[in-house]
This record gives sequence, C-alpha cells and structure tokens, in this order.
Amino acid sequence: MQKKNPKVLSIIVTYNALRNDWINLCLSSLGKSEEPTDIIVVDNASTDNTVDYIKSHFPVVDVHQSKTNLGFGSANNIALKKCLERDYDFAFLLNQDAWIDKSTIKLLVSVSLAEPNFGVISPIHLNGDGSKLDKNFSNCLTPQKCKGFLDDVYFNRVKDNIYEAETSNAAAWLITKECIKNVGGFSPTFFHYAEDDNYLTRVKFHSFKHGIFAKAVIYHDREDRKVSLTLKNEIDGEIRKMLLLFSDPNLKKKYALFSISLIKEILRYFLIGDFRNVNVRYKLLTYLFNKRNNIIRNKMITKKSGPSFL
Repeated sequence: MQKKNPKVLSIIVTYNALRNDWINLCLSSLGKSEEPTDIIVVDNASTDNTVDYIKSHFPVVDVHQSKTNLGFGSANNIALKKCLERDYDFAFLLNQDAWIDKSTIKLLVSVSLAEPNFGVISPIHLNGDGSKLDKNFSNCLTPQKCKGFLDDVYFNRVKDNIYEAETSNAAAWLITKECIKNVGGFSPTFFHYAEDDNYLTRVKFHSFKHGIFAKAVIYHDREDRKVSLTLKNEIDGEIRKMLLLFSDPNLKKKYALFSISLIKEILRYFLIGDFRNVNVRYKLLTYLFNKRNNIIRNKMITKKSGPSFL
C-alpha cells in the first residue's frame, strides 16, 4: 500500500560552500519546499567556515563532518546509507551551488510515485539566474540522449510525465529507495566527475529507468568557472573515460584489446612527433597496468545485485 506522506531526505555534499552565498541559497530553498524534507550535509573537510555557518544558521540540518575530502560520490554514499537505515522513501541529491523552486521536490515525488519504474529522475537544470539552461545540462537534452524533448519544447507541448533520458548531471537527482537498495551507492573508483555516468549505467543494468521531468527546475550557479586545460587534467579526463568503459557491465570490452589500442596510439603519435599525446597515452597505459586488479574488481561490483557503499 502506497504511503500517504513519503519521506524525503535531501543530501548536500559541501566543500568550502560559503562562496557566492551558495550554501545559504541552497539550504534556504530546501527549507521552503512544499514537499517536507529532512536535510543532511556531508562536509568534505572544508577549510572555510562552512560547517560552523550551517550549524549556526540551519540548526535543523544533520551535519556529518569528514576528516578528509572523500570526493563527491563517497561523501554522498554516507548519506545514502543513512537514507536506507532511516527508511526514507526518496533521496534528493542537490549540489551545494544549486537551489530549488518551492515546488521542485513535490513535483518530482509526485511523478515518481506515478512512474515507479524510474529509479532516478532529474529536474531541468537552469543557470544561476534562471535565464537559460545550465550549459552542461543542455547536452543531456539532445534528440539522441532525450528523445522527443526538443520537439515538444518547440511545439509547446511539454508533457506532464517523464522523458526517458540517457544521462543527466547529479547536481539534482531524486532517487527512489528501491533504486538505492538494488543499485547501491556511487562507485568509489570515481573521486570527482563521471560518478554520475557510472551510476546511471548501473541503474539501467538493474532494470530501472532514468529520466528528466521538465516541469520541475533547479538553479545551478557555475557558469563563471574556468576549466584548466593542463596536461594533468587532460590525463585525468582520459582516465575517467577509461574507468567508465571498464565499469560498464553492459559492455564486453576486452582489457587486452584496449591496452593494445593504447600501444598503437603511442607509436602513431610518436612517429608524427605529437609528444603531448604520447605522454597522455603512456600515462593512461601505466595507470591501466597499475590498477588492473582494482578495475576488474570494480566491474564485478557494478554487477552485484545488492547495494555497495564502499
């Protein structure tokens, strides 16, 4: 029998969240939610006054302080585990630099109850002032990744149910209890970035759907941030792509074939004198060999039927 009053736990991972009044905007918006929600903050060892500020200005918020920076996924896992232990019906993940409309969670919960086969539902992500789509999120709305959405927007017929989608950013997700129980938490292989892509792959593997509900919105304030194009960041990005490949239980990629392809690329770039790409592929190959056992183990974890909060 369906509960009359579903319980929602909102989860925010913080790290130096006082910038641009972020944490105040985030927590204040949750406090005004039409759908009642408890709130837990997992702080990743902030070096500013984030924790003291939350405790002083938002005393009802449950604050968990980590002694080290666990990364986005592992910090969320602490709260997701509590979500199950305390028998919440939904977890609502929200970035520290994002905030909601008062109707956002209520709309997401309502549509989730109507379509329980969707394990993860994302609202529309707007930029900080609500004047346009969040740039990264807009990439999730292409016809290839979210069928029918752009057509419906153009013809002013956006539907009242969920658009099934390939991906969305974990800056704002509603996750059902059943999804958490079966899929588990985020993979600890991904410290920051790509953990949401990996999670959605596992969601689909466990026969849940993921989608976007266009009538609910959040505001994500991140447009002014510059991305550093250092060699380290380029290598880190390639490593994340590789880990996504090997942690995808739906792909039958061979470890040896991938290694051989890297060796071929190293030789090709060496012959044409592109030593930057030689460096990137060599670092990637070295990482692959050094982490071979962990990568294979992670692939098995994604196939596991129960939750894995590692």
